[in-house]
Amino acid sequence: MTLQKIYLKSLILFAMLCSLMNLASAQRDEGQYQILHARYGTAERNVDVTQTLKDLARRDVNFRMGNDSFGVDPHPNRVKTLRIYARSERGETRTFEYREDSLVDGALFTGWGGGNWGRDGDYRGGWDNRDSHGNDRADRDDRDDGEFQILRALYGTAERNVDVTDRLKELARSDRNFRMGNRSFGIDPHPNRVKTLRIYARGARGEIRTFEYSEGSLVDGAMFKSWGRGNWGNRGDHQGGWGDGDDRNYDNRNDNQDRYAESRQLIIISAYYGIESRKTDVSRQLRSLINNGRLELRVENNILGGDPAPDVAKSLWVTYSINGGRTQTVRVEERAWLNLR
Repeated sequence: MTLQKIYLKSLILFAMLCSLMNLASAQRDEGQYQILHARYGTAERNVDVTQTLKDLARRDVNFRMGNDSFGVDPHPNRVKTLRIYARSERGETRTFEYREDSLVDGALFTGWGGGNWGRDGDYRGGWDNRDSHGNDRADRDDRDDGEFQILRALYGTAERNVDVTDRLKELARSDRNFRMGNRSFGIDPHPNRVKTLRIYARGARGEIRTFEYSEGSLVDGAMFKSWGRGNWGNRGDHQGGWGDGDDRNYDNRNDNQDRYAESRQLIIISAYYGIESRKTDVSRQLRSLINNGRLELRVENNILGGDPAPDVAKSLWVTYSINGGRTQTVRVEERAWLNLR
């Protein structure tokens, strides 16, 4: 084979490789919303993380978000939120909210991996997405123009969850968005565990997507078709269970954890004991008490190294994972039992 033929073949292979890379990039960045700005923190203390989010987006389509992701803790001892402000194809501004430790899915956003978004001047609102006159920048009239058709909704944990589709319809008719928790659905399917709302929906191409909201998160109906009218979630639309759906863009390892029931590894990521304004880090104490992948203890001052808030009822917050699965957080009241296995 002559050098000229080898050179031509190399050029052809290089061109094919570039085409495949461009196709993958295009598929990665075909979302429906253009990011304008991103902030991380609480309503009282928050910081601009737009540039950091670009760096994270270039590495992966999705990631689990927290202080380590952005390299800052703008409000210590408080659960923080990532707010992404984005513009839809129709020009209205939407707010996507992700609670600390939630999974951020870049598939919703156009140009995600390319980082050609979030330029200076794109967004002039504040934390609550209001302009200088105090008006909400989102167009409240466009309630039912979303891209996904809801099939079903479940609330709880992988072990204990309930169907809340009908209740979600009632909430959707009342407002375009709401902050979600036990009070919203009138039930606590798994006491002392942080619960999740899972909405299963069908996209324009017929694919099934799972939208996940941690307890306390803001649910924005703007991305769902007929949200306010409630003509969705009919019986039989979705026959699957908690872990069913097209979860390619979500971390679903927690749904398979029963495979490892005989060899579980419990990892304490963080643990705090006290009250919201006065907490002590007890991560080391809890790690030292793990026995054969299990942790059982009664929440008391003498076990957790002291009393950070005398004469006040305290709580223990534990963030953990099992077998490297999804991060979970549990809150246990003083004198109650913590049982992780």
